Amino acid sequence: MVDAIPRSSNQLDVVAQSRAALHQIIHGQDRRLIGVVGPCSIHDLKACLEYAEKFAKLSQELEDRLLLLMRVYFEKPRTTVGWKGLIMDPQLNGTCDIPSGLHIARSFLGEVLDLGIPTATELLDPITPQYLADSLSWAAIGARTSESQTHRQMASGLSMPVGFKNATSGDLKAAVNGIIAATQSQTFLGITEDGRASAVTTGGNPDCQIILRGGTAGPNFASQYVQQAEAYLDPVEAPCSLMIDCSHANSEKDPSRQPQVLDAVLEQVADGADAVHAFMLESHLHAGSQSFPRPLEELDYGVSITDGCIDWQTTEACLRRAAEVVDKVRFS
Repeated sequence: MVDAIPRSSNQLDVVAQSRAALHQIIHGQDRRLIGVVGPCSIHDLKACLEYAEKFAKLSQELEDRLLLLMRVYFEKPRTTVGWKGLIMDPQLNGTCDIPSGLHIARSFLGEVLDLGIPTATELLDPITPQYLADSLSWAAIGARTSESQTHRQMASGLSMPVGFKNATSGDLKAAVNGIIAATQSQTFLGITEDGRASAVTTGGNPDCQIILRGGTAGPNFASQYVQQAEAYLDPVEAPCSLMIDCSHANSEKDPSRQPQVLDAVLEQVADGADAVHAFMLESHLHAGSQSFPRPLEELDYGVSITDGCIDWQTTEACLRRAAEVVDKVRFS
């Protein structure tokens, strides 16, 4: 499939240049903020491409202060059951045509890269990177999988920065231990390009971040939690790099609160929180979410079918505000 949908030299340049820029920010050599922004999940390619076109224009305008990556999430973790994302169920009808889902995902990533936009996703299935990794600039290991040895080993072999989310409880130790494991060389059972089982040895990933996303005990974006995360990372041979997820438990699952969370994060940046390198927003063309499953013809255009999002107008205001703070604090 990779050979059937090759990446162009321009697409590969977008990936390579953005990965290099992310490395510099994570290691404190570039003072910009990283913003991972976009739909909770990709389900309507037309709406998401329209979003990407708006995103590309704004990203280019703000690129001297923000490095913006579009959330292109094709896999969705589930506590019990539910739609698992476009790769697993591209027709949104339970047929689970995974080969078609991978084909669609790789094709869509190419369209986003053609707009000059770096892409970010959560990697859930450890086989998925074999089909998509060359098209991604950044990846998350989710709250449910940060403790997974399989995912830590996978992260150690990825050629892109990786963020480890704190556990759903809010505990940071899983993410810290994930970073310790991912930065080291690992050997594990894998699959070669021709489908054979083999021993895979990685070189370790030098570009790992903690993602604070809150937990069952409540939000964890305030300064005391940021300082706690810094203290956890201080003795670790890894960069002290934090991303604040403005959604999930940090917004108390109310998407309309995301701008308030971002404002609190930006206040910390203004006060000198140099380890805060990034933020994440769940955003779509229109605000909120809609129930699913339901007949596809009844779905509202540009509205999430997973977590609720802020709309484009609110997103643009948030990103302009972030750029202003970075410009004043880090480039004055």
